[in-house]
Amino acid sequence: MCIRDDRILFEDLDFRLTSGQVLLLEGHNGSGKTSLLRILCGIRMSDSGSVRWNGEPIEELGAEYYRRMIYVGHLDGIKLDLTVLENLEVARSMGQASDLPLSSALAQVNLAGYEDVPGQSLSAGQRRRVALARLLITVNRLWILDEPFTALDQSGIVLFEQLMTRHAQNGGMIVLTSHHSVSLEQVETHRIRLSA
Repeated sequence: MCIRDDRILFEDLDFRLTSGQVLLLEGHNGSGKTSLLRILCGIRMSDSGSVRWNGEPIEELGAEYYRRMIYVGHLDGIKLDLTVLENLEVARSMGQASDLPLSSALAQVNLAGYEDVPGQSLSAGQRRRVALARLLITVNRLWILDEPFTALDQSGIVLFEQLMTRHAQNGGMIVLTSHHSVSLEQVETHRIRLSA
């Protein structure tokens, strides 16, 4: 259950996610999508109920759970005074590093050649691509994404759908919200509609 401003946003939610699955949370603004993501991340506690990872409550697992998941929220989490490369180096140092070179991650999000550009010089879409590159440079089985397509152009949306598809096909799991239509071919996608 999640209560905000004395109003129940949702209750009696019961769902499971396994390897290769995607969960798309739908609903109007204010229906509790972001609140649910924050509960799944352990940033906010639910008002009742629990979130479990492999059967164990996430609050008991602590760091073990956080090593398995990554959250990209509404804000990009980009330090504007750092370069693109420095931003990724910081992100990599805070998680379990993947074997992918940072330059390869930037190439995959179409930011090759931007390594030394300060965050403040990037467009909103380019900042979003840097934020999404964090998904590639760390090893996380669970991606929790709040409006990942924000500020991306059509080619960026297609590119990111391909990255999500590949992650799920490699056994990863994704929980996301999106006001855009999401097209993930050959991926088992479930939907939960929250209503305000």
